[in-house]
Amino acid sequence: MLVSKNLAVNESGHLTVGGVDTVSLAKQYGTPLYVMDEGLIREHCRSFKASMDRYYGGEGLVCYASKAFCCKAMCKIMLDEGMGLDVVSEGELYTALSVGFPAERICFHGNNKTDRELSYAVESGVGRIIVDNIFELERLDRIAAEKGVKARIMFRIKPGIDAHTHNFVMTGQIDSKFGFALETGEAFEAVRKAISCENIELAGLHCHIGSQIFDIDPFVKAAEVMLGLISQIKDELGYEVKELNLGGGFGIRYTEEDCPVEYDRYMETVSAKVKEVCAEKGLRLPYILIEPGRSVAAPAGITLYTVGGRKVIPNIRTYLSVDGGMCDNPRYALYQSKYDIEIANKASLPKSDTVTVAGKCCETGDLIGEAMPVQPAEPGDILAVLATGAYNYSMSSNYNRIPKPAVVMVKDGDSRIVVKRETLEDIIRNDIE
Repeated sequence: MLVSKNLAVNESGHLTVGGVDTVSLAKQYGTPLYVMDEGLIREHCRSFKASMDRYYGGEGLVCYASKAFCCKAMCKIMLDEGMGLDVVSEGELYTALSVGFPAERICFHGNNKTDRELSYAVESGVGRIIVDNIFELERLDRIAAEKGVKARIMFRIKPGIDAHTHNFVMTGQIDSKFGFALETGEAFEAVRKAISCENIELAGLHCHIGSQIFDIDPFVKAAEVMLGLISQIKDELGYEVKELNLGGGFGIRYTEEDCPVEYDRYMETVSAKVKEVCAEKGLRLPYILIEPGRSVAAPAGITLYTVGGRKVIPNIRTYLSVDGGMCDNPRYALYQSKYDIEIANKASLPKSDTVTVAGKCCETGDLIGEAMPVQPAEPGDILAVLATGAYNYSMSSNYNRIPKPAVVMVKDGDSRIVVKRETLEDIIRNDIE
C-alpha cells in the first residue's frame, strides 16, 4: 500500500503522483527532482478550513507553516485558499509579500528575530508577531514607538507538555529554546509587562508542543493549560486575551507503520475541551489559530532520483547510490527519519530487495535510509522517496557545491516548474575573487 492517496501505479507499472507518470517527469525535468501535487495541497487546506468552520463556527484562522515548504507558488496557493501564513524569517515574509499575501494574515515567529526583521514586520503590517522572549518585547516596543504604531503580538508559551515525539522536534517542554516558561512564572510576568507597554497590543497566546505527533491527548492538555493561563490573566490582571494559537505538529504517514489521527478528529476533540474549559472558567471563546505545515505539504510531495550504482557487501548490506542525498534531504542524517521508497519504473513489482539508499555527498552519514524494502534496482532506474513535501526543499543545501534540484507542481495531469534547478553559475554567483 502506498503511503499517500495521490500515489498510484499505472498500466505501464510506473508510479504516478497526482495522475502524472513519475518516470516521464524524471525524463522531462531530470533528477533529482522534487514533485508536489497541487491538488492534494489544496485539498488539505480545505479540509483544515472546513474543520475550523465546523468546530469553531469559523472563528479562527488556519495558518500554513511555510517553513515546511516555501516558494512563491506555494504562498500563492495559500492566498487562493484563504489561508493564513506562519513565517519565521524575513526571507519567508518577503516571499509571501511578493505574491500579494495580506500581511494581516501572517504570523511572524522566531526565537531570535533581528531588529531588521522586527522593523520589516512592523512596517509591513504583519498581523501577529509571536514574541519569544522579554528582550524581544522590549526591542519591539522601541521599534514600534519609533514608527508611531502599535505592534500586535502573541506570546509563545511553553505549556510543559510531553509531545511523545523525537527530542529534536519537541518544543513545548521547559527545556526548550522557544518561548516563555509557565513553571517559573516568566510567562505571567511577560504578560503583565506587555499590557503596560504603550506601543504593544497583546492579542493572544501561542503554543507549539512539537512535530510529527500521533496522539491527540498532548494537544488537548496543551489547550487546557493555555486556557488556564488565560483565566489567570483575566482574574489577576483584569485583561482578557482574545486569541489562542494552538500551533501545529500533526503527524503524517511516512511509512506503513505510521498511524496518524484524522485532522477532523483532532479538531473535534480539542475544540470540545476548549469549549468545556471556557464554560467552566467563564471565559469568552477565543479566536483560534492553528499552524499545520507538514500535514499540508508532506504527503503531497515526492523526490525522484536516478540510481547510479549498486554495491553489495556480502552478509552486511546492499547500497543503492542515487544522484542526490543529504543536500536535498537531510532528515535521515538529522532525525533518522523513516521513508518508504519505490522504484518508479518497476512500481508494480514486489519489494523483494532490502537496501540502504546512499547519497552522493562526501560524507559517510549521507543516507536517505537503511534496511529499506524496495523492488530490485539497477543503475538507470528511477527511485522515488515518498512523502517528502515538507522539510526537504526547505532544508536543502549546497553541500559539496551541489546545485539544488528543481521543484515541479503537478495538477490535472499537467506539470510546471515552480522553482528552477540551480545552475553551476548559481553556485558561484556570490563569490568574489
